[in-house]
Amino acid sequence: MTGINRIYEGGAAAFSRHLSPSLLAAVSVGMIASFALFVPPYVGMADNGDFFRIIYGNGLYFNAPDYDGQYFGYFVKEYGILRYFNENGDALFSSQSLFIRLALLLNKILYSPERFDIRIQAAVYVLLHMAAVYLLVEGVTWRTPRKLGYPIALLAVFIFGDTGYTAYFNSFYGESVILIMALTIAASGLLLVRKRYNDYTMLAMFAISALLLTTSKQQNAPVGVMAAVMGLILVYVRKNKSYRAFAAFACAILLLSGIATYALIPRQFVTINQYHAMTRGALLLSENPEATLRAFGIDEQYAILTGSIYYEQYTTIDTDSPLLFEPFYDRYGFVSLLAYYMTHPDQGIEMIHLAARHAFDIHPQAMGNFERSAGMAFGQHTAFFTGYSTMKAALAPKTFGFIALWMLIVTGLYLPSFVSSARAKRLRGAIKLPMIVGLMFIGLSGIVVSIVGAGDADLAKHEFLFTVVFDIVTFVAVSDAIQGRHWRAERLAGREAIG
Repeated sequence: MTGINRIYEGGAAAFSRHLSPSLLAAVSVGMIASFALFVPPYVGMADNGDFFRIIYGNGLYFNAPDYDGQYFGYFVKEYGILRYFNENGDALFSSQSLFIRLALLLNKILYSPERFDIRIQAAVYVLLHMAAVYLLVEGVTWRTPRKLGYPIALLAVFIFGDTGYTAYFNSFYGESVILIMALTIAASGLLLVRKRYNDYTMLAMFAISALLLTTSKQQNAPVGVMAAVMGLILVYVRKNKSYRAFAAFACAILLLSGIATYALIPRQFVTINQYHAMTRGALLLSENPEATLRAFGIDEQYAILTGSIYYEQYTTIDTDSPLLFEPFYDRYGFVSLLAYYMTHPDQGIEMIHLAARHAFDIHPQAMGNFERSAGMAFGQHTAFFTGYSTMKAALAPKTFGFIALWMLIVTGLYLPSFVSSARAKRLRGAIKLPMIVGLMFIGLSGIVVSIVGAGDADLAKHEFLFTVVFDIVTFVAVSDAIQGRHWRAERLAGREAIG
Protein backbone atom coordinates (compact mmCIF):
# COMPACT_ATOMS: atom_id res chain seq x y z
CA MET A 1 0.00 0.00 0.00
CA THR A 2 2.90 2.30 0.79
CA GLY A 3 4.32 1.72 -2.68
CA ILE A 4 1.00 2.62 -4.29
CA ASN A 5 0.86 5.82 -2.21
CA ARG A 6 4.37 6.73 -3.29
CA ILE A 7 3.50 6.18 -6.95
CA TYR A 8 0.36 8.27 -6.55
CA GLU A 9 2.20 11.06 -4.74
CA GLY A 10 4.99 11.00 -7.31
CA GLY A 11 2.51 11.18 -10.18
CA ALA A 12 0.64 14.05 -8.51
CA ALA A 13 3.90 15.90 -7.93
CA ALA A 14 4.95 15.44 -11.57
CA PHE A 15 1.52 16.57 -12.76
CA SER A 16 1.69 19.66 -10.55
CA ARG A 17 5.25 20.43 -11.61
CA HIS A 18 4.65 20.21 -15.36
CA LEU A 19 1.05 21.36 -15.65
CA SER A 20 0.35 24.62 -13.86
CA PRO A 21 -3.25 25.75 -13.24
CA SER A 22 -2.97 28.35 -16.00
CA LEU A 23 -1.64 25.80 -18.49
CA LEU A 24 -4.33 23.30 -17.47
CA ALA A 25 -7.02 25.93 -18.10
CA ALA A 26 -5.59 26.96 -21.48
CA VAL A 27 -5.12 23.41 -22.76
CA SER A 28 -8.58 22.32 -21.57
CA VAL A 29 -10.30 25.31 -23.18
CA GLY A 30 -8.40 24.64 -26.40
CA MET A 31 -9.36 20.96 -26.48
CA ILE A 32 -13.04 21.65 -25.78
CA ALA A 33 -13.23 24.41 -28.39
CA SER A 34 -11.40 22.29 -30.96
CA PHE A 35 -13.81 19.40 -30.47
CA ALA A 36 -16.78 21.72 -31.01
CA LEU A 37 -15.39 23.68 -33.94
CA PHE A 38 -13.31 21.14 -35.86
CA VAL A 39 -15.01 17.76 -35.31
CA PRO A 40 -18.26 16.99 -37.21
CA PRO A 41 -20.95 18.13 -36.80
CA TYR A 42 -19.12 21.45 -36.80
CA VAL A 43 -20.42 24.18 -34.50
CA GLY A 44 -20.55 27.79 -35.68
CA MET A 45 -22.93 30.74 -35.86
CA ALA A 46 -25.48 31.41 -38.58
CA ASP A 47 -25.42 34.74 -40.39
CA ASN A 48 -28.12 37.20 -39.29
CA GLY A 49 -27.39 39.46 -42.25
CA ASP A 50 -24.38 41.23 -40.75
CA PHE A 51 -21.57 39.27 -42.43
CA PHE A 52 -21.66 41.34 -45.61
CA ARG A 53 -20.43 44.35 -43.63
CA ILE A 54 -17.05 42.77 -42.98
CA ILE A 55 -16.32 40.14 -45.64
CA TYR A 56 -16.50 42.01 -48.96
CA GLY A 57 -13.88 44.58 -48.04
CA ASN A 58 -11.58 41.73 -46.97
CA GLY A 59 -11.76 39.96 -50.33
CA LEU A 60 -14.40 37.33 -49.54
CA TYR A 61 -17.86 36.71 -50.96
CA PHE A 62 -20.85 34.39 -50.51
CA ASN A 63 -20.46 31.47 -52.92
CA ALA A 64 -23.15 29.08 -51.63
CA PRO A 65 -26.08 29.13 -54.11
CA ASP A 66 -28.62 28.72 -51.30
CA TYR A 67 -26.93 31.11 -48.87
CA ASP A 68 -29.96 33.40 -48.49
CA GLY A 69 -32.08 30.47 -47.38
CA GLN A 70 -29.66 29.73 -44.53
CA TYR A 71 -29.86 33.11 -42.78
CA PHE A 72 -30.37 32.68 -39.02
CA GLY A 73 -30.83 28.92 -39.34
CA TYR A 74 -27.59 27.36 -40.57
CA PHE A 75 -23.88 27.99 -40.18
CA VAL A 76 -21.90 28.14 -43.46
CA LYS A 77 -18.21 27.27 -43.32
CA GLU A 78 -16.96 27.99 -46.87
CA TYR A 79 -16.79 31.30 -48.76
CA GLY A 80 -15.31 32.41 -52.05
CA ILE A 81 -12.08 34.37 -52.33
CA LEU A 82 -11.91 37.26 -54.82
CA ARG A 83 -8.92 36.47 -57.00
CA TYR A 84 -8.59 39.72 -58.91
CA PHE A 85 -9.35 43.38 -58.28
CA ASN A 86 -11.63 43.93 -55.30
CA GLU A 87 -13.92 46.85 -56.05
CA ASN A 88 -15.55 46.64 -52.63
CA GLY A 89 -14.31 49.11 -50.07
CA ASP A 90 -14.51 48.41 -46.36
CA ALA A 91 -18.14 48.78 -45.30
CA LEU A 92 -16.92 49.65 -41.82
CA PHE A 93 -13.70 50.28 -39.95
CA SER A 94 -12.97 47.37 -37.61
CA SER A 95 -9.94 45.71 -36.04
CA GLN A 96 -11.70 42.43 -36.84
CA SER A 97 -10.34 42.78 -40.38
CA LEU A 98 -6.81 42.14 -39.06
CA PHE A 99 -7.80 38.65 -37.91
CA ILE A 100 -9.78 37.88 -41.06
CA ARG A 101 -6.85 38.86 -43.27
CA LEU A 102 -4.43 36.77 -41.22
CA ALA A 103 -6.77 33.79 -41.56
CA LEU A 104 -7.15 34.49 -45.28
CA LEU A 105 -3.37 34.48 -45.74
CA LEU A 106 -3.06 31.16 -43.87
CA ASN A 107 -5.98 29.75 -45.87
CA LYS A 108 -4.26 30.53 -49.18
CA ILE A 109 -1.08 28.85 -47.96
CA LEU A 110 -2.62 25.81 -46.30
CA TYR A 111 -5.91 25.19 -48.09
CA SER A 112 -6.96 27.03 -51.26
CA PRO A 113 -6.51 30.35 -53.10
CA GLU A 114 -10.14 30.17 -54.25
CA ARG A 115 -12.15 28.95 -51.25
CA PHE A 116 -11.98 30.22 -47.69
CA ASP A 117 -12.66 27.74 -44.90
CA ILE A 118 -13.79 29.69 -41.84
CA ARG A 119 -12.37 27.00 -39.58
CA ILE A 120 -8.90 28.40 -40.28
CA GLN A 121 -10.05 31.69 -38.78
CA ALA A 122 -11.49 29.70 -35.86
CA ALA A 123 -8.08 28.06 -35.32
CA VAL A 124 -6.48 31.51 -35.04
CA TYR A 125 -9.09 32.59 -32.51
CA VAL A 126 -8.75 29.36 -30.50
CA LEU A 127 -5.00 29.90 -30.10
CA LEU A 128 -5.52 33.52 -29.04
CA HIS A 129 -8.31 32.49 -26.67
CA MET A 130 -6.06 29.87 -25.07
CA ALA A 131 -3.37 32.49 -24.54
CA ALA A 132 -5.87 34.93 -23.01
CA VAL A 133 -7.26 32.28 -20.63
CA TYR A 134 -3.72 31.25 -19.67
CA LEU A 135 -2.79 34.82 -18.77
CA LEU A 136 -6.03 35.45 -16.87
CA VAL A 137 -5.65 32.31 -14.75
CA GLU A 138 -1.96 33.09 -14.24
CA GLY A 139 -2.97 36.55 -13.04
CA VAL A 140 -5.19 35.14 -10.29
CA THR A 141 -3.21 32.00 -9.32
CA TRP A 142 0.46 33.04 -9.46
CA ARG A 143 2.21 31.97 -6.24
CA THR A 144 -1.02 30.31 -5.14
CA PRO A 145 -0.93 26.74 -3.72
CA ARG A 146 -1.82 24.26 -6.44
CA LYS A 147 -4.63 22.79 -4.32
CA LEU A 148 -6.40 26.15 -4.74
CA GLY A 149 -5.08 26.90 -8.21
CA TYR A 150 -6.54 23.83 -9.92
CA PRO A 151 -10.17 24.44 -8.82
CA ILE A 152 -9.80 28.03 -10.07
CA ALA A 153 -8.48 26.71 -13.39
CA LEU A 154 -11.46 24.37 -13.72
CA LEU A 155 -13.80 27.28 -12.97
CA ALA A 156 -12.15 29.23 -15.81
CA VAL A 157 -12.68 26.27 -18.15
CA PHE A 158 -16.33 25.96 -17.13
CA ILE A 159 -16.96 29.66 -17.86
CA PHE A 160 -14.69 30.62 -20.75
CA GLY A 161 -14.63 27.25 -22.48
CA ASP A 162 -18.41 27.37 -22.88
CA THR A 163 -19.41 26.73 -26.49
CA GLY A 164 -21.78 29.69 -26.29
CA TYR A 165 -18.62 31.78 -26.42
CA THR A 166 -16.41 29.74 -28.73
CA ALA A 167 -19.13 29.16 -31.37
CA TYR A 168 -18.54 32.77 -32.42
CA PHE A 169 -15.07 31.76 -33.70
CA ASN A 170 -16.73 30.01 -36.67
CA SER A 171 -18.47 33.21 -37.76
CA PHE A 172 -17.78 36.74 -38.95
CA TYR A 173 -19.25 38.41 -35.87
CA GLY A 174 -17.00 40.83 -33.99
CA GLU A 175 -17.86 39.15 -30.68
CA SER A 176 -14.84 36.85 -31.09
CA VAL A 177 -12.51 39.84 -30.88
CA ILE A 178 -14.48 41.32 -27.97
CA LEU A 179 -14.19 38.10 -25.94
CA ILE A 180 -10.46 37.62 -26.45
CA MET A 181 -9.49 41.26 -25.96
CA ALA A 182 -11.63 41.73 -22.85
CA LEU A 183 -9.93 38.67 -21.31
CA THR A 184 -6.49 40.03 -22.24
CA ILE A 185 -7.22 43.50 -20.82
CA ALA A 186 -8.21 41.98 -17.47
CA ALA A 187 -5.29 39.54 -17.52
CA SER A 188 -2.64 42.17 -18.26
CA GLY A 189 -4.01 44.42 -15.51
CA LEU A 190 -3.93 41.59 -12.97
CA LEU A 191 -0.42 40.60 -14.00
CA LEU A 192 0.69 44.20 -13.47
CA VAL A 193 -0.81 44.15 -9.99
CA ARG A 194 0.99 40.90 -9.14
CA LYS A 195 4.25 42.06 -10.79
CA ARG A 196 4.27 38.96 -12.97
CA TYR A 197 6.26 39.31 -16.22
CA ASN A 198 7.74 42.57 -17.48
CA ASP A 199 5.72 45.70 -16.63
CA TYR A 200 6.35 47.34 -19.99
CA THR A 201 5.22 44.22 -21.83
CA MET A 202 2.05 43.95 -19.75
CA LEU A 203 1.25 47.64 -20.22
CA ALA A 204 1.75 47.27 -23.98
CA MET A 205 -0.52 44.21 -23.96
CA PHE A 206 -3.16 46.17 -22.04
CA ALA A 207 -3.01 49.07 -24.49
CA ILE A 208 -3.04 46.91 -27.65
CA SER A 209 -5.93 44.78 -26.36
CA ALA A 210 -7.94 47.85 -25.39
CA LEU A 211 -7.21 49.40 -28.79
CA LEU A 212 -8.38 46.27 -30.64
CA LEU A 213 -11.47 46.01 -28.44
CA THR A 214 -12.38 49.67 -28.96
CA THR A 215 -12.05 49.46 -32.73
CA SER A 216 -13.71 46.04 -33.11
CA LYS A 217 -17.24 47.50 -33.23
CA GLN A 218 -18.55 51.04 -33.48
CA GLN A 219 -20.62 50.66 -30.32
CA ASN A 220 -17.37 50.07 -28.40
CA ALA A 221 -16.16 53.64 -28.97
CA PRO A 222 -16.69 54.55 -25.26
CA VAL A 223 -14.35 51.70 -24.31
CA GLY A 224 -11.39 53.74 -25.58
CA VAL A 225 -12.19 56.57 -23.19
CA MET A 226 -12.72 54.24 -20.22
CA ALA A 227 -9.60 52.23 -21.01
CA ALA A 228 -7.64 55.50 -21.12
CA VAL A 229 -8.87 56.26 -17.60
CA MET A 230 -7.84 52.77 -16.48
CA GLY A 231 -4.47 53.37 -18.12
CA LEU A 232 -4.01 56.51 -16.01
CA ILE A 233 -4.43 54.32 -12.93
CA LEU A 234 -1.73 51.97 -14.22
CA VAL A 235 0.65 54.94 -14.39
CA TYR A 236 1.21 54.46 -10.65
CA VAL A 237 2.58 50.94 -11.02
CA ARG A 238 6.10 52.37 -11.36
CA LYS A 239 7.70 55.69 -10.51
CA ASN A 240 10.34 55.93 -13.23
CA LYS A 241 9.74 58.57 -15.91
CA SER A 242 10.13 56.27 -18.92
CA TYR A 243 7.35 53.95 -17.71
CA ARG A 244 5.02 56.83 -16.90
CA ALA A 245 5.68 58.47 -20.25
CA PHE A 246 4.90 55.17 -21.97
CA ALA A 247 1.68 54.82 -19.95
CA ALA A 248 0.63 58.40 -20.74
CA PHE A 249 1.27 57.83 -24.45
CA ALA A 250 -0.82 54.63 -24.36
CA CYS A 251 -3.66 56.52 -22.68
CA ALA A 252 -3.58 59.22 -25.34
CA ILE A 253 -3.74 56.60 -28.11
CA LEU A 254 -6.70 54.87 -26.46
CA LEU A 255 -8.56 58.15 -26.02
CA LEU A 256 -8.02 59.06 -29.67
CA SER A 257 -9.06 55.57 -30.78
CA GLY A 258 -12.41 55.97 -29.04
CA ILE A 259 -13.01 59.31 -30.73
CA ALA A 260 -11.89 58.00 -34.13
CA THR A 261 -14.04 54.86 -33.87
CA TYR A 262 -17.12 57.01 -33.30
CA ALA A 263 -16.19 59.47 -36.05
CA LEU A 264 -15.59 56.72 -38.62
CA ILE A 265 -18.99 55.05 -38.27
CA PRO A 266 -20.38 54.85 -41.84
CA ARG A 267 -23.52 56.88 -42.44
CA GLN A 268 -25.42 53.72 -43.49
CA PHE A 269 -24.89 52.06 -40.12
CA VAL A 270 -25.57 55.28 -38.26
CA THR A 271 -28.94 55.38 -39.99
CA ILE A 272 -29.80 51.76 -39.17
CA ASN A 273 -29.04 52.13 -35.48
CA GLN A 274 -30.57 55.60 -35.34
CA TYR A 275 -33.82 54.30 -36.82
CA HIS A 276 -34.03 51.55 -34.21
CA ALA A 277 -33.01 53.93 -31.41
CA MET A 278 -36.23 55.83 -32.02
CA THR A 279 -38.71 53.23 -33.32
CA ARG A 280 -37.52 50.41 -31.03
CA GLY A 281 -36.44 52.72 -28.21
CA ALA A 282 -37.95 56.08 -27.26
CA LEU A 283 -41.20 55.45 -29.16
CA LEU A 284 -41.55 51.77 -28.25
CA LEU A 285 -42.20 52.30 -24.54
CA SER A 286 -43.86 55.70 -24.80
CA GLU A 287 -47.50 55.98 -23.74
CA ASN A 288 -47.81 58.97 -26.07
CA PRO A 289 -45.54 58.54 -29.15
CA GLU A 290 -46.72 61.84 -30.63
CA ALA A 291 -45.60 63.73 -27.52
CA THR A 292 -42.26 61.92 -27.61
CA LEU A 293 -41.70 63.03 -31.21
CA ARG A 294 -42.60 66.62 -30.30
CA ALA A 295 -39.87 66.52 -27.65
CA PHE A 296 -37.36 66.03 -30.47
CA GLY A 297 -39.00 68.55 -32.80
CA ILE A 298 -40.24 65.78 -35.12
CA ASP A 299 -43.61 65.82 -36.86
CA GLU A 300 -46.21 63.68 -35.05
CA GLN A 301 -47.05 61.73 -38.23
CA TYR A 302 -43.84 59.71 -37.79
CA ALA A 303 -45.49 57.98 -34.81
CA ILE A 304 -46.72 55.43 -37.36
CA LEU A 305 -43.16 54.04 -37.37
CA THR A 306 -43.38 53.01 -33.70
CA GLY A 307 -42.10 49.47 -33.21
CA SER A 308 -41.00 49.03 -36.83
CA ILE A 309 -37.66 47.56 -37.94
CA TYR A 310 -35.28 49.00 -40.53
CA TYR A 311 -35.05 45.73 -42.49
CA GLU A 312 -38.78 45.05 -42.86
CA GLN A 313 -39.68 43.97 -46.41
CA TYR A 314 -42.94 45.91 -46.48
CA THR A 315 -42.68 49.27 -44.76
CA THR A 316 -44.74 52.41 -44.41
CA ILE A 317 -41.89 54.38 -45.95
CA ASP A 318 -38.53 53.52 -47.48
CA THR A 319 -36.06 53.75 -44.58
CA ASP A 320 -33.54 55.41 -46.93
CA SER A 321 -36.06 57.92 -48.26
CA PRO A 322 -35.11 61.62 -48.26
CA LEU A 323 -38.39 62.12 -46.39
CA LEU A 324 -36.73 60.56 -43.33
CA PHE A 325 -33.43 62.41 -43.26
CA GLU A 326 -33.93 66.12 -42.53
CA PRO A 327 -37.39 65.79 -40.89
CA PHE A 328 -36.52 62.67 -38.87
CA TYR A 329 -32.94 61.39 -38.64
CA ASP A 330 -31.35 64.84 -38.41
CA ARG A 331 -33.53 65.80 -35.44
CA TYR A 332 -32.01 63.44 -32.88
CA GLY A 333 -28.85 61.54 -32.00
CA PHE A 334 -27.15 59.69 -29.15
CA VAL A 335 -26.79 62.76 -26.91
CA SER A 336 -30.37 63.97 -27.38
CA LEU A 337 -31.74 60.45 -26.80
CA LEU A 338 -29.67 60.10 -23.64
CA ALA A 339 -30.96 63.47 -22.45
CA TYR A 340 -34.53 62.35 -23.23
CA TYR A 341 -34.19 59.21 -21.10
CA MET A 342 -32.68 61.23 -18.27
CA THR A 343 -35.57 63.71 -18.34
CA HIS A 344 -38.10 60.87 -18.67
CA PRO A 345 -36.73 58.50 -16.01
CA ASP A 346 -39.76 56.19 -16.14
CA GLN A 347 -38.98 55.31 -19.78
CA GLY A 348 -35.25 55.24 -19.11
CA ILE A 349 -35.65 52.79 -16.22
CA GLU A 350 -38.03 50.63 -18.27
CA MET A 351 -35.48 50.48 -21.10
CA ILE A 352 -32.73 49.54 -18.64
CA HIS A 353 -34.87 46.72 -17.24
CA LEU A 354 -35.61 45.57 -20.79
CA ALA A 355 -31.87 45.51 -21.49
CA ALA A 356 -31.19 43.63 -18.25
CA ARG A 357 -33.46 40.79 -19.39
CA HIS A 358 -31.01 40.11 -22.24
CA ALA A 359 -27.77 41.00 -20.46
CA PHE A 360 -26.93 37.43 -19.42
CA ASP A 361 -27.53 35.62 -22.71
CA ILE A 362 -24.20 34.48 -24.12
CA HIS A 363 -25.73 32.84 -27.17
CA PRO A 364 -28.41 34.80 -29.09
CA GLN A 365 -31.49 32.64 -29.53
CA ALA A 366 -32.03 33.80 -33.11
CA MET A 367 -28.99 32.10 -34.69
CA GLY A 368 -28.48 28.38 -35.22
CA ASN A 369 -25.19 26.51 -34.75
CA PHE A 370 -25.08 23.73 -37.33
CA GLU A 371 -24.56 23.35 -41.07
CA ARG A 372 -27.54 22.37 -43.17
CA SER A 373 -25.68 19.20 -44.22
CA ALA A 374 -25.58 18.07 -40.56
CA GLY A 375 -29.30 17.31 -40.78
CA MET A 376 -30.23 19.41 -37.75
CA ALA A 377 -33.40 21.48 -37.48
CA PHE A 378 -33.37 25.07 -38.76
CA GLY A 379 -31.94 27.31 -36.02
CA GLN A 380 -30.98 24.44 -33.70
CA HIS A 381 -28.45 25.21 -30.98
CA THR A 382 -25.63 23.01 -29.77
CA ALA A 383 -25.84 21.48 -26.31
CA PHE A 384 -22.13 20.53 -26.20
CA PHE A 385 -20.36 22.06 -23.18
CA THR A 386 -22.97 24.77 -22.65
CA GLY A 387 -23.55 24.15 -18.95
CA TYR A 388 -22.44 27.60 -17.86
CA SER A 389 -24.33 29.59 -20.50
CA THR A 390 -27.48 27.53 -19.85
CA MET A 391 -27.20 27.98 -16.09
CA LYS A 392 -26.48 31.68 -16.42
CA ALA A 393 -29.46 32.33 -18.70
CA ALA A 394 -31.77 30.34 -16.41
CA LEU A 395 -30.63 31.52 -12.97
CA ALA A 396 -29.33 35.07 -13.30
CA PRO A 397 -31.91 37.60 -12.00
CA LYS A 398 -32.73 39.57 -15.13
CA THR A 399 -33.14 42.97 -13.52
CA PHE A 400 -30.96 46.04 -13.43
CA GLY A 401 -31.26 45.97 -9.65
CA PHE A 402 -29.25 42.73 -9.66
CA ILE A 403 -26.58 44.32 -11.86
CA ALA A 404 -26.34 47.31 -9.49
CA LEU A 405 -26.17 44.97 -6.48
CA TRP A 406 -23.46 42.89 -8.17
CA MET A 407 -21.37 46.03 -8.75
CA LEU A 408 -21.80 47.12 -5.12
CA ILE A 409 -20.88 43.69 -3.73
CA VAL A 410 -17.75 43.37 -5.88
CA THR A 411 -16.66 46.91 -4.99
CA GLY A 412 -17.25 46.20 -1.29
CA LEU A 413 -15.22 43.01 -1.44
CA TYR A 414 -12.15 44.81 -2.76
CA LEU A 415 -12.52 47.97 -0.67
CA PRO A 416 -10.68 46.72 2.48
CA SER A 417 -7.56 45.64 0.57
CA PHE A 418 -7.64 48.91 -1.38
CA VAL A 419 -7.77 50.95 1.82
CA SER A 420 -4.99 48.95 3.49
CA SER A 421 -2.75 49.18 0.41
CA ALA A 422 -3.39 52.91 0.02
CA ARG A 423 -2.62 53.58 3.70
CA ALA A 424 0.61 51.60 3.43
CA LYS A 425 1.41 53.47 0.18
CA ARG A 426 1.63 50.20 -1.73
CA LEU A 427 0.35 51.73 -4.95
CA ARG A 428 0.62 48.58 -7.04
CA GLY A 429 -1.68 46.76 -4.65
CA ALA A 430 -4.10 49.68 -4.57
CA ILE A 431 -4.80 49.70 -8.31
CA LYS A 432 -6.78 46.45 -8.30
CA LEU A 433 -10.05 47.98 -7.09
CA PRO A 434 -10.00 50.87 -9.62
CA MET A 435 -9.15 48.36 -12.35
CA ILE A 436 -12.10 46.11 -11.40
CA VAL A 437 -14.44 49.11 -11.24
CA GLY A 438 -13.14 50.28 -14.62
CA LEU A 439 -13.93 46.87 -16.12
CA MET A 440 -17.45 46.97 -14.67
CA PHE A 441 -18.08 50.39 -16.21
CA ILE A 442 -16.78 49.15 -19.56
CA GLY A 443 -19.36 46.39 -19.34
CA LEU A 444 -22.06 48.82 -18.25
CA SER A 445 -21.28 51.01 -21.26
CA GLY A 446 -22.28 48.05 -23.43
CA ILE A 447 -25.78 48.20 -21.98
CA VAL A 448 -26.17 51.98 -22.13
CA VAL A 449 -24.85 52.30 -25.68
CA SER A 450 -27.07 49.43 -26.84
CA ILE A 451 -30.36 50.80 -25.54
CA VAL A 452 -29.67 54.46 -26.33
CA GLY A 453 -28.03 53.78 -29.67
CA ALA A 454 -30.28 51.05 -31.06
CA GLY A 455 -33.26 50.50 -28.75
CA ASP A 456 -34.17 46.86 -28.16
CA ALA A 457 -32.96 45.69 -31.59
CA ASP A 458 -30.83 42.53 -31.25
CA LEU A 459 -30.11 43.26 -27.58
CA ALA A 460 -28.62 39.85 -26.73
CA LYS A 461 -25.82 40.39 -29.26
CA HIS A 462 -25.39 44.11 -28.64
CA GLU A 463 -24.88 43.47 -24.92
CA PHE A 464 -22.22 40.84 -25.44
CA LEU A 465 -19.54 43.13 -23.99
CA PHE A 466 -21.43 43.32 -20.70
CA THR A 467 -21.90 39.57 -20.37
CA VAL A 468 -18.19 38.98 -21.02
CA VAL A 469 -17.13 41.58 -18.46
CA PHE A 470 -19.65 40.21 -15.95
CA ASP A 471 -18.09 36.76 -16.28
CA ILE A 472 -14.51 38.06 -16.06
CA VAL A 473 -15.12 40.19 -12.95
CA THR A 474 -17.17 37.47 -11.27
CA PHE A 475 -14.47 34.90 -12.02
CA VAL A 476 -11.74 37.14 -10.56
CA ALA A 477 -13.83 37.93 -7.47
CA VAL A 478 -14.65 34.26 -6.81
CA SER A 479 -11.01 33.27 -7.39
CA ASP A 480 -9.82 35.85 -4.89
CA ALA A 481 -12.47 34.67 -2.41
CA ILE A 482 -11.20 31.09 -2.73
CA GLN A 483 -7.72 32.35 -1.86
CA GLY A 484 -8.90 34.71 0.89
CA ARG A 485 -7.41 37.69 -0.91
CA HIS A 486 -10.20 40.21 -0.47
CA TRP A 487 -9.14 41.08 3.05
CA ARG A 488 -5.39 40.49 3.08
CA ALA A 489 -3.88 39.47 -0.25
CA GLU A 490 -3.33 42.96 -1.60
CA ARG A 491 -0.92 43.49 1.27
CA LEU A 492 1.00 40.51 -0.10
CA ALA A 493 0.74 41.99 -3.59
CA GLY A 494 2.17 45.21 -2.22
CA ARG A 495 5.23 43.42 -0.81
CA GLU A 496 5.65 41.62 -4.13
CA ALA A 497 5.55 44.96 -5.88
CA ILE A 498 8.29 46.36 -3.69
CA GLY A 499 10.38 43.23 -3.85
